[in-house]
Amino acid sequence: MRVNAYHFRDTWLLSSPARTVFDAVTDVAGYPRWWPDVREVTRVDDNTAQLVCRAVLPYALVIRMRRAEEDRDTGRMRVHLTGDLEGSLAATALQLPGGTRLEITQRVIATKPLLRTLSPLARPVFRANHALMMRRGRRGLESHLSAAGAR
Repeated sequence: MRVNAYHFRDTWLLSSPARTVFDAVTDVAGYPRWWPDVREVTRVDDNTAQLVCRAVLPYALVIRMRRAEEDRDTGRMRVHLTGDLEGSLAATALQLPGGTRLEITQRVIATKPLLRTLSPLARPVFRANHALMMRRGRRGLESHLSAAGAR
């Protein structure tokens, strides 16, 4: 495996229905309202958005997300990523009694020069930064959906 290749798996347990979670997660333009590490979203076209993300480390990632799959009935979504990260992100919102399990899988290669250069040494730090970003995303989404009355 290349030192600048990353595979992340995250599971978010949320108290809202799967379709509500799916709608929020596929509304990329709305991310800055609930995900503190997504600083900016710019619509490129009907299937593509550019995101600027920054967690705690002193760098931002600029990533283009292009919709590859979006099926509300099955809760499945997938996007292709280009920019500072190249690869894919797939997620499935699964209805559970009393809520939703959102399973997220990312397979990316860090192409940002800083990340590429530092990956051999800073890999654990980058993974921790990602984990923090995802925890804050889950908490932000849960709060956002609760405030919207999505129960």
